[in-house]
Amino acid sequence: MPLPCALQIGQFPTAQQSVIDRELQRYGEQDAERDEAVRARVQAIITRSNYQVPASWLERLPRLKVIATSGVGFDGIPVAAARAAGIVVTHTPGVLDAAVCELAIGLLLSLLRRIPAADQFVRSEAWTSQLFPLTSSLEGKRVGIVGLGRIGRGIAQRLAGFGVEMAYCGSTRQEVPYGFFQDIRALAEYADILMVCCPGGEKTRHLINAEVLGLLGPQGFLVNVSRGTVVDERALIEALATGGIRGAALDVFAAEPLANSRLAALPNVVLTPHAGSATEETRQTMLRLALDNIHRVLAGRSALTPVPSP
Repeated sequence: MPLPCALQIGQFPTAQQSVIDRELQRYGEQDAERDEAVRARVQAIITRSNYQVPASWLERLPRLKVIATSGVGFDGIPVAAARAAGIVVTHTPGVLDAAVCELAIGLLLSLLRRIPAADQFVRSEAWTSQLFPLTSSLEGKRVGIVGLGRIGRGIAQRLAGFGVEMAYCGSTRQEVPYGFFQDIRALAEYADILMVCCPGGEKTRHLINAEVLGLLGPQGFLVNVSRGTVVDERALIEALATGGIRGAALDVFAAEPLANSRLAALPNVVLTPHAGSATEETRQTMLRLALDNIHRVLAGRSALTPVPSP
């Protein structure tokens, strides 16, 4: 049997790419751009959640039946237009939660204890002539969690052993032993640390803005493992540069990959390359689910994890 024909948008690690190429007749965007015969055969799009799927492909791929992202976020996919065209959109929720939560805690500890700077301090032999500056403890801090979904709850569970006080922000109160705020501004005023783990998209675009950062204040810390669009990056850079907040740890950015950004020159930030789910185990599980979704839809069966209706 011939392999299903798929358009791949974005890059995958080498080991994952070999799996894709065993199961799909895979073409890149340049292949599809220059060859109408390729466009006529494509039945699926496979991508990752940090890439954009242009809406134009929906019109140019007449046999397209499914768009599968290997990731939980789908704000880069024109979901409404796909649904209107009868195209199934799938994602991979649940299987990456633990990895993202682990990185969020790692980023927070790296930020408060300045672990990357301490590593460089030792490597540069500065330790032979001076003391490393004192850092900040996590114990006793107030942590505000922006978005108490699967990731937010997982972060809260992992923080419970650190002796912190926690509250969260959301549209509805949940049955959890944490404080509740409906207004992000009230949560920022309460918190020493804001952990951002809400969905991306227009509803949360620049939710963390200059006003919120001002309420977080000069001793406050920000950690974002959500989407770069949730934070007003210009306002954040200004706050970091002028002492408006004490520091930030970021796994996501307004434009990725990060390039020519003032963030890279600031000493009070910790940066990672959108790596929340980037463990071998997690990415293998995510890809398996994305491919299974493609195979099921093309076989006329229901997707395992379709993107939920609004």
